[in-house]
Amino acid sequence: MNRILILMRHAKAVDRMDADDDFQRGLTARGHEDSRRAGEMLAGLGLPVDRALVSPAWRTRQTFDHLGPLIGTPPIEDPMALYHASTEMLERAALAAFQQVQRIVMVGHNPGIGGLAHKLAARCGAREALPMGYPTATATVFSLVGETLDSPTLIGVFNPGD
Repeated sequence: MNRILILMRHAKAVDRMDADDDFQRGLTARGHEDSRRAGEMLAGLGLPVDRALVSPAWRTRQTFDHLGPLIGTPPIEDPMALYHASTEMLERAALAAFQQVQRIVMVGHNPGIGGLAHKLAARCGAREALPMGYPTATATVFSLVGETLDSPTLIGVFNPGD
């Protein structure tokens, strides 16, 4: 069975000026709606997830709360290292998780999460399928063969702006 990696940027959050600190920023009404829509798209693919790697920031946790029940209610890991993690850090976290499970969802922040999605899309010649800049609530689904992230296949993209 191929491995599945779902990469999602958190949904639209309140403005930084309207929150006490960046870590505690929650979702806007649009963010909640976009999260639900992304979860429905992911559920429609019929790929239940074995593990969720979610930044511990409030907006990423709220985003995942809409997805979890629709994609198999996977156990969550939310290490502080995922908060604004680099593309390379996210790649390492995915590879480590794949040592134990076959299907992973990662919910994180730009530029790291979008960077990883674009990197994998470029590897399979599908970069033009991803939206520029990887907007909030964008989700990308890849199938992977082998022990690395070197040979992805793009399965689907959810762009709330479409």
